[in-house]
Amino acid sequence: MPIRPILSFPDPRLRLTAAPVLRFDADLRALADDLLETMRAAPGIGITAPHVGVLSRLVVLELAPGEVRIYVNPELDQVSRETIRHTEGSVSMPGVTDELERHARIRVRYQDLDGKERNEEADGLLSVCHQHEIDQLDGIFWIDRLSRLKRDRLIVRYNKLRRA
Repeated sequence: MPIRPILSFPDPRLRLTAAPVLRFDADLRALADDLLETMRAAPGIGITAPHVGVLSRLVVLELAPGEVRIYVNPELDQVSRETIRHTEGSVSMPGVTDELERHARIRVRYQDLDGKERNEEADGLLSVCHQHEIDQLDGIFWIDRLSRLKRDRLIVRYNKLRRA
């Protein structure tokens, strides 16, 4: 289970759409294991295959130690009208965060590592994480959800951190 290099913003591959996973095999399980170790080393609570340059629809979350969740081909199935604000960041842009508005509750449709179809309802942080990571699978980097002014300021802060 090697720790893989994480793409850093503004790598253009972070804006590409990931392809659906079609093969549920040992290679997929190995990638999920690598993502978990890479995310923990970052550190982070969520990571997608595109974060390590693999354009596959695979997400690994660990919101609490030992509570690993793996989602293959996740899609938002339902979203609430109610929204919440939450501070977000990315393993591809460490050191900077900002507050975003997301749906308060969602239902996600996905497959597990065996290819079995599943559904999950989520609220709070889990809901935010699903939306954040599914955006990444769709080539939408989290800062794209900020106003232009906030995004520009955040990029300046990030670039200063990288030079330090």
